[in-house]
Amino acid sequence: MPKKQTKARDVSALEPSAIEPEAESKDYFLELMFFQGRGKKESAEAAPPTRQPGRYAPLAHSTASLGEHYSLPVPNFGAAVNLESPATEVMTDLRRVSAVTVDPNQSIVEANSFMIARGVRALFVVDAARRILGLMTATDILGERPIQFAQVRGIRYDEVQVRDIMTPASRLEVLSFEDVLRSRVGDVVVTLRLAGRQHALVVEAADDGTAQRTARGIFSLTQIARQLGIEPQQEHDIARTFAEIEAVIAS
Repeated sequence: MPKKQTKARDVSALEPSAIEPEAESKDYFLELMFFQGRGKKESAEAAPPTRQPGRYAPLAHSTASLGEHYSLPVPNFGAAVNLESPATEVMTDLRRVSAVTVDPNQSIVEANSFMIARGVRALFVVDAARRILGLMTATDILGERPIQFAQVRGIRYDEVQVRDIMTPASRLEVLSFEDVLRSRVGDVVVTLRLAGRQHALVVEAADDGTAQRTARGIFSLTQIARQLGIEPQQEHDIARTFAEIEAVIAS
């Protein structure tokens, strides 16, 4: 005598109030299992599931089969870009990367050591409220300016402070984040070349309509050159860097 077939329970036909908590949990995982077994075409056409806060679902997963092999990708440190790439590709986004800061009263010797330890070529000079007072670069420290300042003031080189040779905030090149979103790498290069600067600060207006503006990012000529595929210089020369970028444009 053939066995009587049991009809599968139609969960979708039940009202939420009619499902017991334990049964709902079991049916939920059954649905996940059935979903993983569907064909590719059905999965592609299915509407994306409604995501409820606090309710998480496991991703489709499997155990590696005997004989399967996986290869590691080749690391890509700083993806190559071209002059037509979006400007944001070469901008250091300060919402994703923590700004490296320095106190204006620190000596330039301490600032230089800090740069080396953090692997950066520029520091934001800030006060106790994290307001930007200026920008200190490796070129500022390693150039002639600190030596000249020490000679004029009659002090030792290691007594020169960050505030003495930094570029004040009032003299920084400032770009609007809205403009940057519509710009290309080449537009930024032209802007820096016109200003004769190697850095530009990108600021974003507050959403509430106030005059408050936040530093959203920063452009560095050195970083742009590196992402364009130009070999880094041992001693940074801004004129030479622009010349090398122009050579890239010409080619």
